[in-house]
Amino acid sequence: MRKVLIVGGVAGGASTAARLRRMDEEAEIILFERGKYISFANCGLPYYIGDVITEREKLLVITSEIMRTRFNIDVRTENEVTAIDRSKKEVTVRNLATGEEYTECYDKLVLSPGAAPIRPPLPGMTLPHVFTLRSIPDTDAIKAFVDEKHPKRAVVVGGGFIGVEMAENLHERGLQITMIEMLPQVLTPIDFEMAALVHQHLRMKHVRLAVGDGLKAIESTDEGGLRVLLQSGASAETDLVILCIGVRPENMLAEKAGLKLGLKGAITVNEAMQTSDPNIYAVGDVVQVTDWVSGKPAVIPLAGPANRQGRIVADHIVGREVRYKGTQGTAIVKVFDLTVASTGLNARQLDAAEMAYTSTVTHSPSHSGYYPGSVPMTVKLLWTPGEGKILGAQIVGV
Repeated sequence: MRKVLIVGGVAGGASTAARLRRMDEEAEIILFERGKYISFANCGLPYYIGDVITEREKLLVITSEIMRTRFNIDVRTENEVTAIDRSKKEVTVRNLATGEEYTECYDKLVLSPGAAPIRPPLPGMTLPHVFTLRSIPDTDAIKAFVDEKHPKRAVVVGGGFIGVEMAENLHERGLQITMIEMLPQVLTPIDFEMAALVHQHLRMKHVRLAVGDGLKAIESTDEGGLRVLLQSGASAETDLVILCIGVRPENMLAEKAGLKLGLKGAITVNEAMQTSDPNIYAVGDVVQVTDWVSGKPAVIPLAGPANRQGRIVADHIVGREVRYKGTQGTAIVKVFDLTVASTGLNARQLDAAEMAYTSTVTHSPSHSGYYPGSVPMTVKLLWTPGEGKILGAQIVGV
């Protein structure tokens, strides 16, 4: 009977565990998660803060108890794996509730620790009411502050997916929003001319948008609020700050174990999701993948690919010859009344990869004009000259 240990119980880890049980009824499967929750809906967290999702339980895709009873998996929440002894095929675990340390041996080990939100090494990043959003406890803390303190102003640092969703949901809660983005545009998976439509829409919704300006520091004010200082010399007074600057792979365990790391410190894996140690797999936001379009190494932290990788690992452990061919990087995000979607590579990425391309932008109605409710959509398509192979696509519409 094989013994499989899984480190991390969200997306990739939970998918590995569930698929492995379906493929092998006899395996001993132990799932370690240092937090209190497994398999929660990361993408729904801003909408719970915004009261769009009103039941907190809806965020929990599957609970530890269901994983235990339905799948016969030994789920150990609030247990953190702190070390891997590859020679002994053994991990060291700390029970965070009791402080007890113990070891568990394995036949196969799966790493799915995810990624951590970035707090840049700048003054004021740990002040009260400076939040990040990555987990259920993060969500609870932000929502409690908004519900109980009734803040009037918020600064969102970072214009990625989480940033624009937090701007919208805090705006819907009645807060005045300032969004700061160091780059010239928000939503970098799309190109500038497409992002300009989003900029216009954000400003129409009275979001104060500062692009091309980086965060310098955060300081407390005499009135009990916060002051956000920008590289340009500008500043913004606020009641809370949400840092949505990005994430970094949680690679400390892999690094300590001597596993090979790649871009941004992500764990390198082969097409079976095996690390440099064939008895250790890795999935999710912690891994370096192959970009589907360019064929080059990339780090693309998305839940869909993480779930797919987890199922592939389970299949490979039981002997099925399946392979993960790469990540295309498809994403869709709601921004107030707009929907923004992208897949493949954008013009900046194609230029960086030195790939020749042609692009076309069209402005079309969502359906025939004679039928009521038609709305405009802006579509950008990028493809190879002559051959016509599609390299990327972007849509901004309703």
